[in-house]
Amino acid sequence: MSEREAPITLKDWPDAERYRNLVDSISDYAILMLDPDGHVISWTPGAQAIKGYTADEIIGANFSRFYPTEAVAQSLPQRELAVAEAAGHFSAEGCRVRKDGSTYWADVVITRMNDHRGRLVGFSQITRDLSERRREDCRLRQSEERFRRLISGVRDYAIFMLDPGGIVTTWNAGAQYIKGWTAEEIIGSHFSRFYPPESLSRGLPAAELLGAMMEGRFEDEGWRVRKDGSRFWANVIITALRDDAGQLVGYSKITRDLTDRRQHEEDLRRTEERFRLLVDGVTEYAIVMVDTDGFVTSWNVGAERIKGYRSQEILGKHVSHFYPSEAVRANKPWEDLATARNRGHSTDEGWRVRKDGTLFWASTVITALRDEEGRPYGFAQVTQDLTQRRHAETLANTAQRMHEFIAMLAHELRNPLAPIRNAVALMGRKGLGDPTLEAMRQTIDRQSVLLTRLLDELLDVNRIARGEFSIERKALDVRDVVNRAVETSRPLIDSRSHSFEVLVPDRSVPVAGDAVRLTQAVVNLLNNSAKYTPEGGRIRLSVAVRTAEVEIRVTDNGTGIERDMLERVFDLFVQADPSTSTTLGGLGVGLALVRRVMELHGGSIHARSEGKGRGADFIARLPLSEQQLHVVSTAEHCAVGGLPKLRVLVVDDNRDAADSLSMLLQALGQVVHTAYDGPAAITAARAFEADLVMLDIGMPQMSGYEVARSLRAELPASRPVLVAVTGWGQDADKQRALEAGFGYHCVKPMSEQVLRRILTEVSATRGS
Repeated sequence: MSEREAPITLKDWPDAERYRNLVDSISDYAILMLDPDGHVISWTPGAQAIKGYTADEIIGANFSRFYPTEAVAQSLPQRELAVAEAAGHFSAEGCRVRKDGSTYWADVVITRMNDHRGRLVGFSQITRDLSERRREDCRLRQSEERFRRLISGVRDYAIFMLDPGGIVTTWNAGAQYIKGWTAEEIIGSHFSRFYPPESLSRGLPAAELLGAMMEGRFEDEGWRVRKDGSRFWANVIITALRDDAGQLVGYSKITRDLTDRRQHEEDLRRTEERFRLLVDGVTEYAIVMVDTDGFVTSWNVGAERIKGYRSQEILGKHVSHFYPSEAVRANKPWEDLATARNRGHSTDEGWRVRKDGTLFWASTVITALRDEEGRPYGFAQVTQDLTQRRHAETLANTAQRMHEFIAMLAHELRNPLAPIRNAVALMGRKGLGDPTLEAMRQTIDRQSVLLTRLLDELLDVNRIARGEFSIERKALDVRDVVNRAVETSRPLIDSRSHSFEVLVPDRSVPVAGDAVRLTQAVVNLLNNSAKYTPEGGRIRLSVAVRTAEVEIRVTDNGTGIERDMLERVFDLFVQADPSTSTTLGGLGVGLALVRRVMELHGGSIHARSEGKGRGADFIARLPLSEQQLHVVSTAEHCAVGGLPKLRVLVVDDNRDAADSLSMLLQALGQVVHTAYDGPAAITAARAFEADLVMLDIGMPQMSGYEVARSLRAELPASRPVLVAVTGWGQDADKQRALEAGFGYHCVKPMSEQVLRRILTEVSATRGS
């Protein structure tokens, strides 16, 4: 008999009702029982209180429902049951999910349950919500971290710890600032290192520790020694630290540099007012004192760092040394001093000169100094080097101009690309006869497609840099996305003689997402595999539903990816093997766009590879729709055979673009009229009775927007469908086109596939 045959059921156990009442009375714990496969077979009020499900909702469901998606994807619930079955029990803390989707931190114990013969009949699971305790732990850690940072960041006090023998164990920024040693230099040394020889000879360090140990606290003032051998007058407080049992564990020592105060007591007040207010060691500001005529009388470390002069080189020189020659010739140094003298202070930003002749952008404040009787005796000049800030502002302005330039460049390049693509399509339909000419046509076709793709990638990079890369969520079927992507990438895959396999489910795979962006992402994955797989390779595209996610996987046997590049390939401008010999080109942004698209959809993308030459596997995951969505297949709108005949008005001030598009439409069986400016388009629209107007936006005299508004006003009855055909492809351009009355917004060059789809959709809406 196998181990699981004819077990005694839990309902057969004695005293079941008594134990049931006991368990049901517990509300702080979720106590439930699982069958051997992890399905819930009992449910307590405590479980409902913690997890949110009622017994009717959850009994019979698998307990993996309580786990986050990523834990389920990693088979964590099954692994926990396996451990409990093998070891008798399993316990852990981790994140779990309530019915409403919120998460909580749980302590979970899973125990194997056997019948009287020791055979597995199921599991008991006890869960406790520890979210509040975890939050309290986090708050405590944050509090401790804030306190540590507070202590570490204090510069006015040297705060450090000693062990019971006087060895330094901690060291804050103030200690380094005051005493000169870094933490690495001083931790592990005896604190007597800070005392002058005469204090050491008197045994002062040991006496201070003894006093703190006996009295709990010791305070004193006296001379201490810095790393450079100089002395400073210090206020010292040593406090004994003891544990809960009263055992001495060390000392805290707080030292404050009171040298300035002592000097104040010993020196003349005016001298101190002039010179001792300058903080030793300030390097971020040049603090300079000048006399009433503008000659330098004092010089700090910050001034030396910023301006390059040592004090002996500049004392006695005029402040005009710091101004560019053209400012000196314009009398600016003396004007600044006069302004400070008359108004009390002057502020200015402008170029200043260092000792080596280089310029830096400075913020300067000059303050007039007066004695107790109001008589001037000089100026204090504080200068800050703002060169980096100015460079940052300049870079920001340059970046903005670059974004605008890229958008303009894309527009200007799309205009000549449109007639080229139309001409290539027409030549392909007509046939050239001569093999050489046909080969040249195919070359132009391939290279114009490549240039179009590079323009699209350039604009997408521009959108990402500006934070304008976004999606529009609609109900769609992933299978339609895959079909469109395959249709787009098939020519490239076939041109490289790859074996291509596509595996998709028979049933609809509903998601809420942006069909255009998701199609772009899958196209990029396919093109990437085609590019990095040698000719005659194998590529497979598969779609599979995994619990609450759909997995889109592209696998190839191409050049592969080194382990250290598996994450980097999703960064902008990174290519796994930029030396790969290929004519496919690219900016190294395709996979970065895939990651951005997946993240915006709440999904993910990652790569796998066994290394160079061993192929690659790209796995994209998207969340499925929470409810069954009504999805309209985009394939329904794609014309397969012949096209309906429509009357089409083509308007473009670029004659090559207008004529080539008109000829392509005629080749597709359409009745076409062509106009080359806005007024001519309006005149033609009145007489031609167009079903469809293909309208350029950037035209002289009248823009496409103005023409659209005029047509909407003059032809309210027939209302031809307006299609914006333009080189401007930003999201704002699309929105503006829709607001102006356009039904479609197409970026030049427009492919024959897109043209066919528009003709089919317009015909369907007009009842043709």
